[in-house]
Amino acid sequence: MKRKKKERQRLLQETLEENPFMTDEQLADRFSVSIQTIRLDRMEQGIPELRERIKDVATQQRDSVISLSPDEVFGEMVDLQLDKRAISIFDVREDQVFARSGIARGHHLFAQANSLAVALINDELALTSKAGIQFTRQVRAGERVIAKAEAKKTERERTVVSVMSYVGEELVFAGEFVMFRSNDIEAPEKEREH
Repeated sequence: MKRKKKERQRLLQETLEENPFMTDEQLADRFSVSIQTIRLDRMEQGIPELRERIKDVATQQRDSVISLSPDEVFGEMVDLQLDKRAISIFDVREDQVFARSGIARGHHLFAQANSLAVALINDELALTSKAGIQFTRQVRAGERVIAKAEAKKTERERTVVSVMSYVGEELVFAGEFVMFRSNDIEAPEKEREH
């Protein structure tokens, strides 16, 4: 039994290093144990609860944003590699959904994706010049939306950023943003050939 516990705690640590935003409920399901067991394992390993993990990662990333002030990013920025990729988390509240249907207002999902695309750009002036978006599933109050942005192509003063937003592992929003940037950067040799 002890060996099983040590193995589970090792896997828990690895799982949270890979995805620090998993809830205790998701971890309990993954390891087929109770939520209380996960909490005890986390405490023994010195792993903070989800809110603290999010806050720690967000605090580390906030100072990296060049194109926006930190409070202009919609959602919690949890990862940022300028001109490469970024991740943010948005917990949908009751006041962000339509009263009759309980469905999140689309402009909140768009704001999360668009501000993430802007934040990704390593330039003081980054503006959305064009966007193609698709909502793939309704989002409701209480759900957590994780948006992942990736710079796909840069040519001169334009960068194409793809943003995919998920609830759990289900895609809820997809967007491609063409971002204007004031600095003219040369695309890598490989991109110029295509």
